[in-house]
This record gives sequence, C-alpha cells and structure tokens, in this order.
Amino acid sequence: MLLAARERAGQLGCSSIAPGAGAVLRLLAATLRARSVVEVGTGTGVASVWMLRGMAPDGVLTTIDIEAEHLTAAKAAFAAEGVRSTRTRAICGRAGDVLPRLADGAYDLVLVSADKDGLPDYVEQALRLLRPGGVLAVDDALWHDRVADPARRDEVTTTVREVGRSLAQDDRVVPALLPSGNGLLLAVRR
Repeated sequence: MLLAARERAGQLGCSSIAPGAGAVLRLLAATLRARSVVEVGTGTGVASVWMLRGMAPDGVLTTIDIEAEHLTAAKAAFAAEGVRSTRTRAICGRAGDVLPRLADGAYDLVLVSADKDGLPDYVEQALRLLRPGGVLAVDDALWHDRVADPARRDEVTTTVREVGRSLAQDDRVVPALLPSGNGLLLAVRR
C-alpha cells in the first residue's frame, strides 16, 4: 500500500517521507496514544498512513494540502489501508489560512512536511496547537544534508537551519534532531 502511494508521489512530483522517518512517526503516534493529529503537507498520504497506523483506533488525522490532486491520492491511500473515512479530515487550502482556525492545545502530534517558505509560521502555529506533552515533527530537517554545511546559504537551507536553531532555544519545547530519512526534527511541548 505505501509503495503505491510513494509511486503516486513520484508521478505527481511531490516527495514522500522516508520509511525510517515514517516508522518514527508511527512510534510517536503510538507512544502518545494520539487521538488528534495535524499534518501540514499531505502529499499522497504516505506519512498520514504511517501516523494512522500508530494512532488510537478512534483517532482523527486532520491533513492539509494546497493541491486537491494530492488529497485525492491520499484518500485513495487511506481507502487501500482500510482507514474509515471518519478517521481523516482532508482540507484543501493554504496551511497559513487553515492552521489559525484549528483549536489551541487540542492536538497530540503535528507533522510539518510542507513547503519550506512557510516553515517558520507553520512551526509557530504547530506549537500553539499542541497540548502539553504533544510532539511537533518537522520532516526534511537536514534538507538533503545541507543544513549541517555552513557553506550552504541558499534560502531554503537557511530557513530550515534557522527553524532548528530557534526550536533549540525555545523554552516551550524539548527538541531533538533525528537523522531518520531526510532528518526529523522533534520537539515535545512543555
């Protein structure tokens, strides 16, 4: 099932989370007994399925993507996985418009796996959405091994690097950077 969703991502020109990072997300969702999860950047639903596999059986995943075609592919992945439609809420729209409408402190896990231009705002919104003990996960936190290279100063690398530094200094969270996949930056909300 995940293989088909990954292939569909290639056809649509979007990336999907690496299996190692997906396994970490499943573990986190299970550890948290997650019942309310938000995903920013659905793609074809690969990360969504990983999280749904770890979530509580009655848990609900809210996933946001600007591309309707991505959400259609993700819904096909959910159906192939046997996920009841009541367990997912797919929202087509800009994350910057959707996230402010979601409830403060109501979510167990927030995955940010979207365009890096909006990353600082998405992370700030995610921190607002998380309950104490909830986890923020930022995919592509090593950005193709460029973040650790100080000579890399392109806009995307700099943005990803600055988000990591900002979370490292943020008293609201306890962060850790895992080298799973393309890097998974995690932060537990105090």
